This record gives sequence, structure tokens and C-alpha cells, in this order.
Amino acid sequence: MTEMATPDQPVVVGVDGSESSGKAAFWAAAEASRRNAALQLVIVNDDPARVDYAEQAVHKIAAKCRVQTPEVELTAEVAPGHPVEELLRRSATAQLVVLGARGHGGFTDALLGGVSTGVATHASCPVVIVRKDIPTTVGPVVVGVDDSPCSQEALRFAFAAAARLGTDLVVMQAWHEEGLLAVPLTPPDRERVQRDIEHSLAKQTASLREQNPKVRTREVAQRGHPVAALTDAARDARLLVVGHRGGGGFDGLFLGSVAAGVLHHAPCPVAVVRAAAGAS
Repeated sequence: MTEMATPDQPVVVGVDGSESSGKAAFWAAAEASRRNAALQLVIVNDDPARVDYAEQAVHKIAAKCRVQTPEVELTAEVAPGHPVEELLRRSATAQLVVLGARGHGGFTDALLGGVSTGVATHASCPVVIVRKDIPTTVGPVVVGVDDSPCSQEALRFAFAAAARLGTDLVVMQAWHEEGLLAVPLTPPDRERVQRDIEHSLAKQTASLREQNPKVRTREVAQRGHPVAALTDAARDARLLVVGHRGGGGFDGLFLGSVAAGVLHHAPCPVAVVRAAAGAS
């Protein structure tokens, strides 16, 4: 899925005039520059009384983005309709959709408000949620994986992101005994599971390592809860990538609660990558 993006597909960023959405727009503008893609800023407005405010807000953010990334072809508009429905519609022709983690009254009243959740879990392309905090400009890309097709999509996205950013990639699989057996593992069994996961990670990354020789990659099999492990690993990261089945739940280890926890607690932008059509 991620390899199918073409330069004529824009990066779409949903804004609402809030500080958070402004940070998302600046992140999206920089990413559009890295991808040599056009940037589409949009406020989806479902309140006719707010049209003037929306027009002023979107053009104010666009002006700041043009100063930051003058090389990016940028359009800005106010679109009528329901925010989730309109952004999902645009995701069908976008290579990436970007949203802020919090807004005011429109996009994300809470970190996992209706719009960010709806778009991140149902979009036709990858979605990045950007916190209000300024993302770090150093540090690796971190990707959480299991051994599912969905996880492979996330892994491909993460390799491409690390290559564009010129940074390292940390590939992490978290495991804990509750997900394997009803009773705690003995130390020898724990070591065996750890070795098995390490071998699996090496196998999953082998071909992508060959395709991306300039990306320094480190595989980590981490015993512990996935939310805690990924959040800790992402503490100094530029981007955290997780996969999504597209069927309403997260695949393998990436159950809804894990994804929600990562989005709540990860200090860096989080990319949610859907599985390719027909994958399970």
C-alpha cells in the first residue's frame, strides 16, 4: 500500500485553527517537502455561522506554512460537511492524512476524539496524529510489529519514513506472558520465547534491510506490555508507526486498547498504517 503512493497524490492535513492543528500543519508541510508532494490544507466546517472564521483560520495557517516550506505546492480551503466523512473521502486520493492530537470543537476534543479515531481507523491511506508539543528533530523512527500482514505494511512505511528523514529505525515487538499462557513462563521458556521473537524480527526485516541499505536498523524484542514498551521506545523518537487491520480492530498485539494507549501516551507523532486490501 505505502509503495503505491505517487507524487500526484497530496498530503492532506485537517486543521481547525487550534494550536495543535497548526503544529500538525507544519509537520505535514515538512513531510510534503520530503515526499515532493503537494499539501492540501482543509477545514471541514459543518456550521454555516463559522464560515468566516474558518476561512481566516485556514489561510492564516497556510501563510505560515508557505513561509516555512515555500517549495511545497499548497492549497487551502474550507469544505462543507462532516469532518470524518470528508477527510475519509479525501484519504482515497491522498498519500497521507495528518491531524492534530487536540483541537477545539471540531477535530479532536480529546486525544482520541471522534474525528481522529474515525479517520485513523478507517482512512484509505496512512494517517499521522501530531501532538501539540513540538516533535523532536533528532532520534529514530520506531515501529511496533508482530508477524501479521498488517504489521508488514507498517514496517514498509517505517523504513520509507526513516529513509526520508535520514535517521535510524527501531523495530520492536513487545510480548508478555499473559498473551501466551495462563501461567507465568519459567526462565528457560522465557528465554526461548525471546529467542523466537528475535529470529522472527530478523526474518521480517531482512528483505527491507536489503532494499534500504542506508537505514541503520535495530530489532528489539521487549518483554512487557506493548503500550509501555512502545511509549518508552518512542520517548526520543521522531515518529512511532503502528499497523491497523482495517476491520475495526488492531491486528495481533495491536488490539484497540494498545493502539489507544499508544496514541494517548506516545510523546511523538504516531502513524497508523492500514493493512492492504484483502490482508488479514
